Amino acid sequence: MTISVIIPAYNEEKYIGECLKGILKNAPDNLKEIIVVNNASTDKTAEVAAAFPGVRVVNESNKGLTKARQKGLSEAGGDLLAFVDADSLVPANWFKIINREFKSNNSLVCLSGPYIYFDIPAWHQWMVKHLYYGILAKIIYFFTGYMASGGNFVAKKDALLKIGGFDTNIVFYGEDTDIARRLYKVGKVKFSSDFFMLTSGRRFAGEGTVQTGAKYVANYTSIMLTKKPVLKKYKDIR
Repeated sequence: MTISVIIPAYNEEKYIGECLKGILKNAPDNLKEIIVVNNASTDKTAEVAAAFPGVRVVNESNKGLTKARQKGLSEAGGDLLAFVDADSLVPANWFKIINREFKSNNSLVCLSGPYIYFDIPAWHQWMVKHLYYGILAKIIYFFTGYMASGGNFVAKKDALLKIGGFDTNIVFYGEDTDIARRLYKVGKVKFSSDFFMLTSGRRFAGEGTVQTGAKYVANYTSIMLTKKPVLKKYKDIR
């Protein structure tokens, strides 16, 4: 199965270069393409991304994370679509895990895992790793059977098309839970602690660890119970 990497990017000129370097460095033979969705950026995101060989920049002028992900879905030609945030660094074994997991389980439609935040204080990292992912996330996943991190998940393209793609009415919070919940209806959704992504903790730094964590939990719960997020507004952290 071929892999398309899709990176939504809004004003990410500071981060997108390192993100792309990591992907290209660890690219497997079955990597079909890297698509950067320039989502109404006003900086040099598109120019920085386009300078990398093999990277295709597509534009989505309607700002919004789900709109950018949906644009990536419509443009991608791979069998597996890997969604990565622009402020992330792909670990060396990330693609190896993707290929291993999807080859070994034909019923798998989505693979995701936790974030490891590389630029926030150690105690913030400890709280996220042990309290959220180590305890709360495992409990939720055990009882629901689904969970996904929006900037660290891979899904079969045909499964995404089968469920109608991303809900573009969701502005920001809860979009990953929503896609995991709907993919769970058509196949297995696996959340593995081994399949982690190195990413920036700038939202935690900008809004506070406890406050940000509470927002994510509240919206996860709301998506599960009502199929809609609690919060419809969010703050861009750049």
